[in-house]
Amino acid sequence: MIELVGLTKVYGRTRAVDDLTVSIEPGVVTGFLGPNGAGKTTTMRMILGLDRPTSGMATIGGKQYRELTDPLRKVGALLDAKQVHPGRSARDHLRWIAASNRIPVARVDEVLEIVGLDSVGDKHAGALSLGMGQRLGIAAALLGDPPVLLFDEPVNGLDPEGIRWVRTLMRALAAEGRTVFVSSHLLAEMANTADRLVVIGRGKLIASTTVAEFVSGSGAAAVRVRSPRLDALAELLTAAGVDASLEPDGLALSVRGAAIEVVGELAARNAITLHELSTQRASLEEAYLKLTDDDVEYRTVDR
Repeated sequence: MIELVGLTKVYGRTRAVDDLTVSIEPGVVTGFLGPNGAGKTTTMRMILGLDRPTSGMATIGGKQYRELTDPLRKVGALLDAKQVHPGRSARDHLRWIAASNRIPVARVDEVLEIVGLDSVGDKHAGALSLGMGQRLGIAAALLGDPPVLLFDEPVNGLDPEGIRWVRTLMRALAAEGRTVFVSSHLLAEMANTADRLVVIGRGKLIASTTVAEFVSGSGAAAVRVRSPRLDALAELLTAAGVDASLEPDGLALSVRGAAIEVVGELAARNAITLHELSTQRASLEEAYLKLTDDDVEYRTVDR
């Protein structure tokens, strides 16, 4: 388990991470979300002892990273897959890491096979593609067979098959009882991968909950209505103080702020025929954008 208690990091006048208290539990995949500049990478670096907190504490299994003996046997991490010697082969890169933490050299070929790099193990790391580099980084994280794993953008550079492989791997690692903490900007992929979410904005905790609870709690669900009299129904809903707007294809209304029963009863009272009346579950992306809108640091301007 990873425990963050009052974790804070200040750079000059900027509070990159602000009094963050949360637990990342074993046995589930926990997604780490937040806008650019929210403090995700800084948080992971403090967990791994790469940055010293201004205040507060991050512990892994009750100990700070610097207190761990043979740390790669306790926690594996992928923060930057580019941090390899370009002239060293993929296999030698892993052998060097294994030797530093008393990991049996036989484990090197095991993880190369796990990540699908066994056929290119003797290729120079600097000659690997971006996707292969990511796989090598994941192999390094798995090298010590650790119970705790942190991944920062692990699917960067991977093709669709590779992304699906990472998703399957993450869930398999969690099913073994490991703590799996993964940040990603691919919200649709997080919806398919994560069981729980930790969401931060401007360094502060916004939510720590299950994916289902996060989506339902955003209030972003809508009612979809199809009818031959959409304009009349929209006028009635608007007059009743309900938000009703045409979907982009113009074939249905998206109704927010009213239960499905309310919409159906309003249509029935006014003899409006309905061809569809259904609840549309909000996506993780919709819920995320709704709850983090105030914490976006850089915005584009519509022209």
